[in-house]
Amino acid sequence: MNIYLTRHGQTDWNVEHKVQGKADIDLNSKGIEQAEVTREHLTQEEIDLIICSTLKRAIQTAEVISEGRNIPIIYDAGISERDFGEHEGKRFDEFDYSGYWSYKSNFSYERAENIRKFFTRIYTFLDKMKKQYAGKNILLVTHGGVSIPVNCYFNGIPEDDRLLKLVLGNCEVSKFEVKELELNEG
Repeated sequence: MNIYLTRHGQTDWNVEHKVQGKADIDLNSKGIEQAEVTREHLTQEEIDLIICSTLKRAIQTAEVISEGRNIPIIYDAGISERDFGEHEGKRFDEFDYSGYWSYKSNFSYERAENIRKFFTRIYTFLDKMKKQYAGKNILLVTHGGVSIPVNCYFNGIPEDDRLLKLVLGNCEVSKFEVKELELNEG
């Protein structure tokens, strides 16, 4: 089983360095171009299924990537972006963005999703997905924030707690191989 992970294409809020957790922002023209390049990049990969966040920027990316390939797409809110709550729409420099991504500090917020609850949501999704789609090659089309716990799920949480270094760029692709032993354990 191979799991491919990609982040949605660029949005105007990406360009403006604004956090866009649950905000339902469209791709901009560059984001559409990035998705087209990713589609070409993935043409040699055997993908059985796309599982996509329910937010527009991810849906638009998945639809471009799947064009001409007849790959089924399942939409799942379990891999939607972290809820930034009171920080939604703020620029990264308008709050402690780095602290927001500290697993060790595990800060609580008025409305924003706590990091450990967020990790639990993504880990639960991945455990379920590995069982439900064992032996399949899956493309996850999701968000930069989601790329952090997905990477940690397969590679562990970095000792230095510098999680932001794990964020995928727009339409960047990572591949994780799930061994048969892991499928039986999950």
